[in-house]
Amino acid sequence: MKNASTQPSISDSLLIIFYRNPELGKVKTRLAKTIGEEKALAIYIKLASHTREIVQSEKVDKVVYYSHFTDTEDQWPNVIFKKKIQKGNDLGEKMDNAFTTAFAEGYKHVCIIGTDCFELTSSHVSEAYIRLKDHDVVMGPANDGGYYLLGMNQLHAEVFQNKAWSTAAVGSDTIDDFRKLGLTYFLLDTLTDVDEEKDLPVSMRFIG
Repeated sequence: MKNASTQPSISDSLLIIFYRNPELGKVKTRLAKTIGEEKALAIYIKLASHTREIVQSEKVDKVVYYSHFTDTEDQWPNVIFKKKIQKGNDLGEKMDNAFTTAFAEGYKHVCIIGTDCFELTSSHVSEAYIRLKDHDVVMGPANDGGYYLLGMNQLHAEVFQNKAWSTAAVGSDTIDDFRKLGLTYFLLDTLTDVDEEKDLPVSMRFIG
């Protein structure tokens, strides 16, 4: 099967999707504490499917960054998504490396998302790229204090440094970085990442 990483670029914009390989007991661990590992895995797969469905028609290049290994036989079609491996010791380093690679490949507008936000729509993703036309950076804040989307027109490595990842301070600390760097920024709608049972939309409460 053709390796999607060799596909030619169709755009000067790139969407990076950070994806954890779906393994029992290794995804949605906070959620699994209250609903069990099997149900947490089923919900994670549903969240990933939702993410795939809303972004696959976006008129930008797309790359899935896997946590452990690339899978050319999974739900992410090779004809649409390039596939790479996350590299780094923590989330900040991994995102920094992904953005660094994207800009080195010649992309002018780069956004990153995860697969945790069931409220995310194609309109949010499209708006991010529109806002990057007249802002240096774009962020999609999450209700837990983090963010579900980050976009840049060039690398600003400072936003990935000195962060307490997976805490409520990440979003505000990142906005502080924008201000210190003198960057113009736009905030998208605040949405909810699914990390705990209380975050589950009604449609997911009976999955698994």
